[in-house]
Amino acid sequence: MNKFFSALAFSLVLAQIIYAQPSRLIKADPTYSSFSKAGFSRLNSIVKQYVDSQWIAGAVMIVAKDGNIVYHEAIGYSDIRSKEKLRTDHIFRIASQTKAITSVGIMMLMEQGKLLLDDPLSKYIPAFSNIMVLDKFNKADSSFTTIKAKREVTIRDLLTHTSGIGYAQIGSEEYQAITAKAGVYAGLGVSGITLEDQVRRIASLPLEHQPGERFTYGLNIDVLGRVIEVISKEPLDKFFRKNIFDPLGMNDTWFYLPADKHKRLVALHGEDSTGKLYRITEPIPLAGAEMDADYPLSKGKMFAGGAGLSSTANDYAIFMQMVLNGGIYNGKRLLSDNSVKLLSVNQIGDLMVGNNKFSLAFGIYTPKEAARLGLPAGTLEWGGAFNSSYWIDPENGIIAQLFINQWPNSHGDIHDKFKVQVYSALVE
Repeated sequence: MNKFFSALAFSLVLAQIIYAQPSRLIKADPTYSSFSKAGFSRLNSIVKQYVDSQWIAGAVMIVAKDGNIVYHEAIGYSDIRSKEKLRTDHIFRIASQTKAITSVGIMMLMEQGKLLLDDPLSKYIPAFSNIMVLDKFNKADSSFTTIKAKREVTIRDLLTHTSGIGYAQIGSEEYQAITAKAGVYAGLGVSGITLEDQVRRIASLPLEHQPGERFTYGLNIDVLGRVIEVISKEPLDKFFRKNIFDPLGMNDTWFYLPADKHKRLVALHGEDSTGKLYRITEPIPLAGAEMDADYPLSKGKMFAGGAGLSSTANDYAIFMQMVLNGGIYNGKRLLSDNSVKLLSVNQIGDLMVGNNKFSLAFGIYTPKEAARLGLPAGTLEWGGAFNSSYWIDPENGIIAQLFINQWPNSHGDIHDKFKVQVYSALVE
């Protein structure tokens, strides 16, 4: 009997070793992780077709399973004007992929006992004490009337985009007009303003709806970036570097790139009225402002927690693997299992984001969305405005990223094709 229990105990330990996520990402042959090389070859051909058709300038893709990088390719050009070949170490503007990193920062502060998710925002930024809600809007002159909010905005409201704070320049027509008048921006390529300035102006504006009433994608995470600054008493870029980037080894992730990394930033491309691809060299006009396409090369002082970072596919894969590992990477624990669980489950109740739910950082695949492309329910996902997308699949131990720096992109179906090809290549 003792031998039986000894053998059972050994089997359990062995199972834990086999199924535990490796401490860090390593390169491996696709077949080692049950992927077919032929499947990834087909993916290469599809992406090359998009490049040859001049629908995109290029793309960098990375796929890892159980900590093994089974696919990491760069196809096309970093700049269609100079014809510089795209490399896997090129740096991309990740826009809203910044949001999940800020959310992790908030969870770290929660674990340190410095905040709770249901704390009122005004506890940390008093300007939000007497927030109002938009009632009537006059399109002719952008004037409006307001009513009092039924309750205060909480940290959880911001994490779940249910606070009622909309998006400047890319949100609803009403919120674009109101924010343009107030000098509030989407957080990219605007000089002469700090995050503190931005958030103070946001606090003076009405919410689009009552807190918790519906999901409204907005500047919520920028506000949380300011919360991090207030609590930590340091700028957001320094907080990220000290607490997230340096511990994980994310050496290529920055708000504003060091001079020695400038040449690795990919050009931002766009489409003209005929759909023709071109490199963007002039400031991009947006509601109430212009965006400098090369903002990562500037010496800016706005650390937009919702959109400001640039990174590589490998760096962001490290961040995703940390989440998949339950908050730990290469022996460095950033979050507890409990915090990662909170980041991975539905936090918006009966509300919907398209076919999906939303956690405190990610969209969550529902069975309905899972039936569309084949990614399992429970997969975490999001992306960025400059045509990037990623997902974290706990069921299969997969993380994946597709980077394209282009705005707009009328051939955005490449993101769904990427998902289909990755799972088609999975042969287990």
